Amino acid sequence: MMDAARWEQIQALFHRALERPAADRPAFLDVESGGDGSLADEVAALLREDARSDSLLDRGVGDVANAVIGGRGGDPPANVGPYRIIRLLGEGGMGVVYLARRDDLDSLAAIKLLRDAWLSPARRERFASEQRTLAQLHHPAIAQLYDADTLADGTPWFVMEYVEGQSLTTFCRERHAALEERLRLFRAVCEAVQHAHLHAVIHRDLKPSNILVTGDGSIKLLDFGIAKQLESIDRPAEQTRTGVRLLTPAYASPEQLLAAPVGIQTDVYSLGVILYELLSGRLPYDLSACTPGEAVTTVLERTPERPSMAAAGSGTSGLPSIRKSAWADLDVLCLTAMHRDVERRYRSAEALIRDIDHYLAGEPLEARADTVGYRTRKFVRRHWKGVAAASITAIGVFGLVTFYTIRLARARNAAVVEAARTQRIQRFMINLFQGGDDVVAPSDSLRVVTLLDRGVQQARALDREPAVQAELAQTLGALYGKLGKLDRADSLLGAALVAQRAVSGPESPAVADNLVALGLLRIDQARFDDAERLVRQAAAIDRRALPANDPAVARADAALGRVLEERGNYAAAIPLLDGAVQAMTAHDSLSPDLATALTDLANTQFLAGHYPAADSIDHRVLMLDRLLYGDHHPLVATALTNLGDIQFNLGHYPESEPFYRQALGITQAWYGPDHHETASALTALGRALEFENHFPAAVALLQQSLAIQERVYGPVHPHVAAALNELGGVALQQNHDAEAEAYFKRMVDIYRQVYHGKHYLIGIAESNLASVYMAEERYADAEPLYRDALAIYATTLAPDHTNIGITRIKLGRTLLRERRFTQAERETLAGYQLLSKSMNPGVSFLQAARSDLAKTYDSLGMHDKATLFRAEHDRIAAADSTAAKH
Repeated sequence: MMDAARWEQIQALFHRALERPAADRPAFLDVESGGDGSLADEVAALLREDARSDSLLDRGVGDVANAVIGGRGGDPPANVGPYRIIRLLGEGGMGVVYLARRDDLDSLAAIKLLRDAWLSPARRERFASEQRTLAQLHHPAIAQLYDADTLADGTPWFVMEYVEGQSLTTFCRERHAALEERLRLFRAVCEAVQHAHLHAVIHRDLKPSNILVTGDGSIKLLDFGIAKQLESIDRPAEQTRTGVRLLTPAYASPEQLLAAPVGIQTDVYSLGVILYELLSGRLPYDLSACTPGEAVTTVLERTPERPSMAAAGSGTSGLPSIRKSAWADLDVLCLTAMHRDVERRYRSAEALIRDIDHYLAGEPLEARADTVGYRTRKFVRRHWKGVAAASITAIGVFGLVTFYTIRLARARNAAVVEAARTQRIQRFMINLFQGGDDVVAPSDSLRVVTLLDRGVQQARALDREPAVQAELAQTLGALYGKLGKLDRADSLLGAALVAQRAVSGPESPAVADNLVALGLLRIDQARFDDAERLVRQAAAIDRRALPANDPAVARADAALGRVLEERGNYAAAIPLLDGAVQAMTAHDSLSPDLATALTDLANTQFLAGHYPAADSIDHRVLMLDRLLYGDHHPLVATALTNLGDIQFNLGHYPESEPFYRQALGITQAWYGPDHHETASALTALGRALEFENHFPAAVALLQQSLAIQERVYGPVHPHVAAALNELGGVALQQNHDAEAEAYFKRMVDIYRQVYHGKHYLIGIAESNLASVYMAEERYADAEPLYRDALAIYATTLAPDHTNIGITRIKLGRTLLRERRFTQAERETLAGYQLLSKSMNPGVSFLQAARSDLAKTYDSLGMHDKATLFRAEHDRIAAADSTAAKH
């Protein structure tokens, strides 16, 4: 049996040999083994095994470049798809990386190539895994995947966002960045890592060289070459392979160095090391000359010097001097993030972000013992002027204040207990419909409605207890609203408001809570003016009556954000909802109110066209809802639908369908086949099937949805218009123009009645009606509708919103048909360039734009450009056809 010392000797020589080109390794082993033939043979065997199954990440750039460009495959191709190779950038996670330019879009990109002819299936799978990982991570601080394909000889390649910038530590050191700027940049890194974690992806190789700061000061996280899905971490193959070389030891967690199971806290450890280096100018451990065994021993047995001490002796960070009093919390931040014991580490990147925010706000850290002395010091430091003034007064009245403080504390505690009791009762009643016992779920709605009707009768008998009567009326009204009984809900909530004002006065928080409930009902009734008025009134009452950090204030802000979202005022809604989410998270990071506010924030980001932000938040919502309610709750279905919507709007129609099907299954099982929530789920799935050209199945679902929506909401409601929109789209694709026109005209009328002006949904309806006129060759009727839609979008949507790109492409086609080629080129190209930034290259809108641009440039005599777009159209069509056959 091999002893530990012999294994350490083999490992050390193995790692040093890997740094040499393959051709030089035999001679290197002869010299370094010192005549020990057995040692040389053992290392050579490890090198042969490595060459069969490990990643290109493990090899030097010189070796890789020589193998790919020189000895293995000759010169790189001049072009890869529509991209023109400019120069070699270096080694990536799984292959060689080139800088390339796409001339038609005048944009740069980074292309990774994997030489299929000589790389093992294991390497090909790791290369494909990196593509899959990047494809699902849409975040401003993560370098994006643009395209993927193979060369004629079978060489796989994929195209990534090209990022120019400096590594995080170099940027901060050379700029002598202040502490606040370093923490802001580091916080952005944590947010990107948290986004990956919410998609169940662990990076596993976080280090400054994988984190670039661009010219505008934004963060880009690179190289997911050895990232892993959480569900794949515990596979036996992963557990038995050595993982030490697939990471950078200086930033690797103890569990990685030990080849133990890893999780999201593995990345948290690496973040802690990066923060340590940002603050002190050096790494916590010097592992540069260590063997793998020595590295493990160092990390497990040595306690790192506090960053404050390391900074004092380093002088290499470029960080301006920090006050001694500020170092205590920074030491805690670093050392908690990189604690060798996983249980003592921050539980997530989000928890680390919260403590960064606490530090920047001068608040107590969650990672520090919550002692009275500690909180007192923090309070005094933040409010020293007020404390000094108050102290002078307090000396004279100490005894009197103490007496009344005790009495007030007792009264306050009694009130808190009573409020908690009331809240528990309300939450219990609502939770009958939000989670838990399947026996009381609303699929058997007749029994539930009967139960509620009895509750109303019993509440009416409580005339001698008006406070309880008001609370019950509010709770019962909210439940009727959840069942879609909007008129009944309106009556009860209105009565509750009158009763609550009589009981507690017009300025009480209880009245504000009732106003919020009534305002949210007005949203369901599409009475948005009333909704905004009621919720603003509630928010004003809460701010006058309650402390700024009271949860009721955050709930009112979240409700107002929801109203503004429904009205299309996303710029105002996002900061309101974001502030409410932060306040709720600080109060309770696992609450139904937080999940609701996050859902509304994600919806608003989605409607504003901020898809990466929406995707990140929706994954957090899905995780939170599953923790709160289990896997089969309708709120889980809502989160799944929202994730499907993001994929759909990015043109990933097949990827959206599984989200929609899961959501429909949960919703239908919970509410039954005739509920308005079931109708919304049917609409979503029908829309996906429509865009996948499964028309008969789509029509059946959409007709069923429309009938339900009309029964619940009446003939004029946004939900009805949404179903009409999808039915019109199917009719148009099947060349049933008259039928499509009728659907879209009714849709336009509904939105104009509901929104009274320039809402983006009116623009969508007008654009779709214009598409019917296009199909009927009524170009003079189509053009003004497209232009009006664009005018509406200009005041309601972000400049890079996909709806703007789609409508410009459609307007360009109208102008092309009218032979107004110069105007057609301007509109079509603008729409094409906008959509190319975010959509799958094979999306029908982009293919239509390529075809139209080819025709337009031919008509303008610009045949080179026409050829370029026609070739791109044909290449993508051929690739899609090949993929469909497989």
